[in-house]
Amino acid sequence: MGQSVLLIEDEPNIIEAISFLLERDGWTVRLHTEGQGAVDAVVANDPDVLILDVMLPGGSGFDILRELRQGAARPDLPILMLTARGQTKDRELAEGYGVSSFMTKPFSNSEMLQTVRDLSKGRKPVVSKDAV
Repeated sequence: MGQSVLLIEDEPNIIEAISFLLERDGWTVRLHTEGQGAVDAVVANDPDVLILDVMLPGGSGFDILRELRQGAARPDLPILMLTARGQTKDRELAEGYGVSSFMTKPFSNSEMLQTVRDLSKGRKPVVSKDAV
């Protein structure tokens, strides 16, 4: 496949699971583990897809999302936002800032993989009924 994902996540178990899943599918996975410097990491890595956690040390995923969408660097970057809190208000906030897709933890491996594939091809991922 030859495509890359930047994973901005601070939980080691989530990092390991997503990295293993995507690397097995042929993706190059780069990591950044905190909110501070996240936008710079996106610019430096120039990923095909960004997976962004909501709650990060040193910054909010919502703030990072907003900065990416308002900035000139990568306003069209496909972004999948992950959260342990699947509340409607979080989803609405992310959509208001321009997220491409929103997924709650825990997630299924097949849903994660299909969502990343869809985002990389410019398709809107199908959201499972459980995720709403």
